[in-house]
Amino acid sequence: MDSRYFTKMVVRWYEKNKRDLPWRETKDPYRIWLSEIILQQTRVNQGLPYYLKFVEAFPSVFDLANAPEQKVLRLWQGLGYYTRARNLHKCAKEVVAHFDGKFPKTFDGLKTLPGIGDYTAAAIASISFGQSVAVVDGNVFRVLARIFGIDTPINTPEGKRIFSTIANELVSKKNPDVHNQAMMEFGARLCTPRNPGCEICPFQRDCFAFKNSLQHQLPVKLQLKKARKRYFYYFVVQKGKSLLMKKREEKDIWHGLYDFVLVETKRPVDPLKILADHESLKEFRKGKLSEVSSVYKHMLSHQLIYSRFILLTLPQNISLNGSGLKFHSLKNVAELPKPVLISKFLSDYEFL
Repeated sequence: MDSRYFTKMVVRWYEKNKRDLPWRETKDPYRIWLSEIILQQTRVNQGLPYYLKFVEAFPSVFDLANAPEQKVLRLWQGLGYYTRARNLHKCAKEVVAHFDGKFPKTFDGLKTLPGIGDYTAAAIASISFGQSVAVVDGNVFRVLARIFGIDTPINTPEGKRIFSTIANELVSKKNPDVHNQAMMEFGARLCTPRNPGCEICPFQRDCFAFKNSLQHQLPVKLQLKKARKRYFYYFVVQKGKSLLMKKREEKDIWHGLYDFVLVETKRPVDPLKILADHESLKEFRKGKLSEVSSVYKHMLSHQLIYSRFILLTLPQNISLNGSGLKFHSLKNVAELPKPVLISKFLSDYEFL
């Protein structure tokens, strides 16, 4: 298919059907970058409020670079994949420190920054600086696989190479910004994973998947390993109107966020047996057990977490000095950056 014809058709559709989104009203690389990082693995309707909160809290890359990490993580809370938030903060600091607050103008230059890979670099380079380089995300994989009948798995090195080559052959040399946004919107709204709008698709006549009834077989993606099961037992320790919270410092999920004293096991066990047997919990045995929660099930990418919360109240005269643990007022708990799982528990038990 001729690249000019392809661009003409997809852009024509886009101009009639595009959503009114704030990051489409600017070419400011800071705001384009912010939107792209937030929208990674996140639906637009979920990411939009976060984008608006970040722009309000940090109007410029200087504001974001100078913000405390805890504030950045707190605003990010609920989006998941917290490495994105830490890289966002790190990237802002680097842009300020090494580029005087100005993002590099080239695809290759942008890729040197923390947290910016091919996709994000292509989006910024094309939308903000007019570079003719294609974005290739899940939406673009799907559109190209169906229209051109590509059955190479998209999550293999060979698949990524093939799709990137085709996308860059098709991208408009004159208006790469509009072309790329049109491709992403087309995949998100018309050429959807389920129930694509084939009956009104401008590529219906040319689409390999439509002509061969393969819409639900393309694109091809290799099955990944099954989710790992983890069993978390949280000890929610209350003293007066304060809760014992700790910051996760280990190299694991939720690094830098706050949760409770945790014991992880390989299989389900009796929470009271953990309390009785673990030496690290001996001070907690002096407290009053008020409740053991039902199981909270929380899904992450490749991990399935089963959690229970054991609620204890400690007498005022018990000190945990030297333990590295700290009691926080409920007001402070509300301000701490926390995993969604912890926020849900706190809300369910009316601590927040």
